Amino acid sequence: MTLPSEQHLHKLQFYVTTPYKCGYLPNKLAQSLIAAPHNLIDAEAYNNLINQGFRRSGKFAYRPHCEQCNECVPVRVVLDKFIPRRSQIRAYKKHADLNVRILPLGYHQSHFELYTDYQSLRHSEEGNFSQNYGLDNVEQYRQFLCQSNVESVMVEFRDVHHQVKIVSVVDIVKDGISAVYTFYDANDTRVIPGGNGRSASYGTYSIMWLIEWTKKLGLPYLYLGYWIKDSQKMAYKQNFQSQEKLVNGEWLP
Repeated sequence: MTLPSEQHLHKLQFYVTTPYKCGYLPNKLAQSLIAAPHNLIDAEAYNNLINQGFRRSGKFAYRPHCEQCNECVPVRVVLDKFIPRRSQIRAYKKHADLNVRILPLGYHQSHFELYTDYQSLRHSEEGNFSQNYGLDNVEQYRQFLCQSNVESVMVEFRDVHHQVKIVSVVDIVKDGISAVYTFYDANDTRVIPGGNGRSASYGTYSIMWLIEWTKKLGLPYLYLGYWIKDSQKMAYKQNFQSQEKLVNGEWLP
């Protein structure tokens, strides 16, 4: 991978982390390239970093930098060419009764409880959930999702009973919206009224909502982060076409 070389990034330094267990491919070690110092990564710098495949975690900008693996491919939806599938249209319609609020980044206990439930279901195979994601890790959650040096918001979705069902943390960049992280009520298997017997499709709905919102903002792209061919967790991203992927510093269909 090439290092960023644009003029406006000359004050930043880039360092590679020590290897750590890959969260997406079994028996793999991963490394990340970190941009530092994080306090210099303002909106202008981040706009350019995201176009070079970087993502944000809290106040830190990073991208994969694994010596023997290039499986993480940055992808973005090209909105003027996006054609939704029938299943995506159904998901968007059947959750139309959700109440949406756009909030500044901040800690909300209801969000954290939804996040821990989501993590428990998605990562229960990784060991002791209460130890890894329990209430003693509120600060970890705050650092991950409640802090940012760029323009970021939380999109909150509540049902008619005022229960939080989805939270999406997103960055607003010069040419689009970047979906940083979305978590939702993954235990909700209820049948949706008017949904023809179908249960909740919160993951699909949240992306469809972000696509429509990004269009209303007049921005051309929705950045979905990294797609990994052999990761089932990432497979859903390829359902949103048309897309571009970043290859050797160039966005290609």
